[in-house]
Amino acid sequence: MTSKQRVVVIGGGMAAARLARRLCDGDGGRQARYAVTVIGEEPHAPYNRVLLAEVLAGRYAPEVIALPAVGGARWLSGVRAVRVDCDERLVHCDDGHALPYDLLVLATGSNPVLPPLRGLFAPGAGELPNGVHPFRTLDDCRALAAAEGRRAVVIGGGLLGVSAARALAERGAQVVLAHQGEHLMERQLDEAAGGLLRDHLHDLGVEVHTECRVRGLRTENGAVRAVELADGYALDADLVVLACGVRPRTGLAAAAGLTVRRGIVVDDALRTDDPRVFAIGDCAEHDGVTYGLAGPALDQADLLAARLLDDAARDYRGTRALTRLTLGGSGTGSGPAAVLDLAAFGETTPAPGDDVIRLSDATRSAYRRVVVRGDRLVGGILLGDLGTVGALARTWEGDEPLSAAPVLHLLTNDGGH
Repeated sequence: MTSKQRVVVIGGGMAAARLARRLCDGDGGRQARYAVTVIGEEPHAPYNRVLLAEVLAGRYAPEVIALPAVGGARWLSGVRAVRVDCDERLVHCDDGHALPYDLLVLATGSNPVLPPLRGLFAPGAGELPNGVHPFRTLDDCRALAAAEGRRAVVIGGGLLGVSAARALAERGAQVVLAHQGEHLMERQLDEAAGGLLRDHLHDLGVEVHTECRVRGLRTENGAVRAVELADGYALDADLVVLACGVRPRTGLAAAAGLTVRRGIVVDDALRTDDPRVFAIGDCAEHDGVTYGLAGPALDQADLLAARLLDDAARDYRGTRALTRLTLGGSGTGSGPAAVLDLAAFGETTPAPGDDVIRLSDATRSAYRRVVVRGDRLVGGILLGDLGTVGALARTWEGDEPLSAAPVLHLLTNDGGH
């Protein structure tokens, strides 16, 4: 009998869990080809990171977002890989173990960016002040959950910051969102959409400051007390959320001699420059792109599993990445806020010859700005009700011709100008 190939996956997130499940649940008995070990640094079972804001808001208990257990895989929780030896094909861990592999998959994810703020770290200290947290893990959620009645400042108005601000407001915190850019989520939205999003957050009880640069933190006895702005004004704070972006975790790969640019460089087979080492998810850079989104990470896990199981030899050609966010309607501001669904995707800057359709209705928080090329929807910024946004986003994801899609009327009906 042929012995199983040893597959070691470093990283215990969504991409790692998806890959392990695909390899262990392959039909026809093919899973017997692989003995899968997953090294997860977090002490928890894998969970759906997309739903962290719902846990923070109190809508879901932490166990609700747990991913199903992966039968047949050896899962090492609370263990950190500290070194990869590609010559000996060993992964050295912080618990003293050295795990041999035939194939290695790096699914190390990304780290939150910590901005260079005065007072973020005390001299000689490696810990953040009490009350200051990134928003990246289940432990971060749990640390922020006791927010009712507390003064919270969220630094950063991108997707993560907006999600955290909304969730804290639902928890009953007094929330201020400080964003350095001209409008919220400027990487995904234009000025008009950013303005509607700001209005919606206001209705949820979030005070938003754009073009607002944070200079530092004031602490007392190791705990945060205020956030200092560049203009000298100070925002009182019991909690501070750092939502300043993420950076691919590439340290293990770089130390092992693998090619790293922004992320761990992989080819169309998701293979690094070592033929026995692959990378998927937030840490991987394919064709110059790092995604930092769940959808592409799961696509990469599926494709790599298919290749390893000989189901398909297709190459990875990138993912049509879509940013999606739903902001709930339990407003705590001047009045109840309706649910706002948001999606941004594709090419939102038109090329010569493209058509741009723009519909806007501030009274209904509805906004559609889409770019059409021939009979295809090639990009868009959508805010509004769940049905409209979802239908248009699915049309783009499926690359359907507009003439054959049941959503053509959504681009041209009333509801704006």
